Amino acid sequence: MMKDFLVNPAIDQYCFDQTTPEPPLLQELIDATNEQMGYPVKLSGRIIGRLLKLITQLSQTKTVLEIGMFTGYSALSIAEALPEDGKVICCETNPRAIEFAQSFFDRSPHGHKIEVRFGKALDTINTLRDLQFDMVFVDADKKNYFNYLKATFPLVRSGGLFVIDNALWQGNVLNPNDERDQAIVELNQHIATNPQLENVFLSVRDGVNLVRKNS
Repeated sequence: MMKDFLVNPAIDQYCFDQTTPEPPLLQELIDATNEQMGYPVKLSGRIIGRLLKLITQLSQTKTVLEIGMFTGYSALSIAEALPEDGKVICCETNPRAIEFAQSFFDRSPHGHKIEVRFGKALDTINTLRDLQFDMVFVDADKKNYFNYLKATFPLVRSGGLFVIDNALWQGNVLNPNDERDQAIVELNQHIATNPQLENVFLSVRDGVNLVRKNS
């Protein structure tokens, strides 16, 4: 479970209240996730979802790879901003989560833009070598975060984006104790010092590292 707020709860609530609400279908998805699925805290929620939508719009993104879909909130948020011929390919290992998400994709006017690939993300990435992506959103098993960046780096166009969720990892980046903590610390350090990348690290929710590929 995520620790208590990393920022003042009142400030966090104020930011939530002053952010454009998600569409009713996405609010329904949140409610159903909380009622029916384990670990609903894994759902990205309004602020991250609206951030993803805005980034997608501003960057005129058409092709997205999402690593870790859960119940589909972030995928639908991204798809909402894509053109009609845009595509989100989602990697997910949980069959129940896929079935749950697909039931909402089928009801959304943007669901046809989403393609779900079942299986381990690194295996799926190896099948995508002929594709190029404008953006990669990473929100999966933390110990493989660095591996996901390395594996997808060749697939992202010059000027493309990586969006790394949970980049503060409940504050554990300040005092890493296990393999997951250390993997995220190493990834953040690599991003900050790699001349091929430029980034801004946002202390939003559990941390978002927004990264641009320069070459």
